[in-house]
Amino acid sequence: MLAAQLPILIVLLVMGAGAKLATVRTDATPGALTRLGPAVLVPGRWRAPALMACAVGELVLACGLLLTTFPIFRYGTALFFALSTYVLLELRRRRPDAGCGCFGEVSSTPVGLRSIGRTVVLTGMAVMAIFAPVPGWVPFIEPSWPLAAGLAVLAVLSPELEEAAHRLRYRAPCEQRPSSEAVALAKLKASGPWRDHVGTLVSQEPRDSWRELCWRFFAFENRDHQHVVFAVYLSGLRPAVRVAVVSMESMPESTPVSV
Repeated sequence: MLAAQLPILIVLLVMGAGAKLATVRTDATPGALTRLGPAVLVPGRWRAPALMACAVGELVLACGLLLTTFPIFRYGTALFFALSTYVLLELRRRRPDAGCGCFGEVSSTPVGLRSIGRTVVLTGMAVMAIFAPVPGWVPFIEPSWPLAAGLAVLAVLSPELEEAAHRLRYRAPCEQRPSSEAVALAKLKASGPWRDHVGTLVSQEPRDSWRELCWRFFAFENRDHQHVVFAVYLSGLRPAVRVAVVSMESMPESTPVSV
């Protein structure tokens, strides 16, 4: 019974940390950090570091719960969720328009009783887990009915599930979705066409980059003084990548365009 709380706490801590780091890394929606707690409670330049520090703390607690029975991780988790409850109450009082940020940008719905109730339940679970006699990996291989009951309660108290379903149902077309140039470049450098041509390039940093609808283009110069232009599709985990080698004369100079 006591140990059944550990898998729930570990999974939610890892999911929360991953979502926060992804939100900071991609900044998918301009100004997103101004609407997510606890970032909204600190000055602007500290918002991203605050979310990152919170994410790192969650990962440390999750690893401690999973691998050990050390009291510092058990008490630390209970303290973390108790403080989270206080932060959400304060957030609802000072910034009723802001989301809790518990799972990054997905938690952008203004803080309500469900979000606060969830942290209260998690605090209770963390207190119960303090007295569990086994590390967190044991209940993962020996699931029990309290685990399923706890998951059901948290699902009812999680507005993020409704938000995620809404986003999937009414997802914007590819050409209208925000896209990070750095993420597209990282996907390019993990592709086969990049590996085929990288040895001919003068530099691995693009000379130019632009977007057209669902494609992000990167132009590089090769040792033959030609342009190697890659096109990365902006949807999917392993997007399509196209490449063309063109002469310098056929590449017009980029013209700044006001969006």
